[in-house]
Amino acid sequence: EATYVRHHKKKIAFVFAAMRAFAAKLRADGVTVRYIKLDDPGNTNALKGEILRAIDELRVDEVVMTEAGEHRLAAETATWESAFGIPVEIREDARFICSHAAFRTWAQGRKQLRMEYFYRQMRVDTGFLMDGNKPAGDRWNFDTENRKPAKGDLFMPRPPRFAPDAETQSVLDLVEARFGDHFGDLTPFWFGVTHDAAEQALQHFLKVALPHFGDYQDAMLAGEPFLYHSIISMYLNVGLLDARDICARAQRQYREGRAPLNAVEGFIR
Repeated sequence: EATYVRHHKKKIAFVFAAMRAFAAKLRADGVTVRYIKLDDPGNTNALKGEILRAIDELRVDEVVMTEAGEHRLAAETATWESAFGIPVEIREDARFICSHAAFRTWAQGRKQLRMEYFYRQMRVDTGFLMDGNKPAGDRWNFDTENRKPAKGDLFMPRPPRFAPDAETQSVLDLVEARFGDHFGDLTPFWFGVTHDAAEQALQHFLKVALPHFGDYQDAMLAGEPFLYHSIISMYLNVGLLDARDICARAQRQYREGRAPLNAVEGFIR
């Protein structure tokens, strides 16, 4: 999974460190966890191989899993029930606001699948930034107001940085040893790898950067990699934050007068 394409070293380290931190939290909560580290003896270095090994060693009679988030792996997992010879239940990923069925219903019969129209339907379905049957501010999209150029004297908030703990440092060492020829720099590594850290990053964005996110959403400025962006996509992608919760909290910033509509609408969109 780390080499089918040559992922950035920081991405590999972040995913592994977040996995280990989550496993530790589950154990602390009393959940039995079978966790195979990359360099563990006997690791088959494949998801299918590790499930087969668990089936054999634990005498498993059923596998329950969340659907894969990419087509390549989803196609592979669809064959696992016949390969394993036991039931494999693949459940829909509840982290997505829109289900497969809801998207198929929306897309049916359309000649064009245009993001703007899908976005409007999602606003209606979720109620985000809706005043009754109308969009807040009587407009669906405030993108024309989100194109201000950034100037060098702007105050630029910095996303929170988190020092690697011992387990994360061991992951960094492992990634450097095993994937040192991949592109990108491994350090400095300052991402959080837990829900609590991701929550801190989200709270910082909502309080400090969201009010100006809309104005400078499309801006670029040399030497400023972040401007007023949230820097939370990696936390969303691995499940440390929830998209519906984020949208609800961003909406609250608008409803309670702490962020303008163009900023919150642009961020939710």
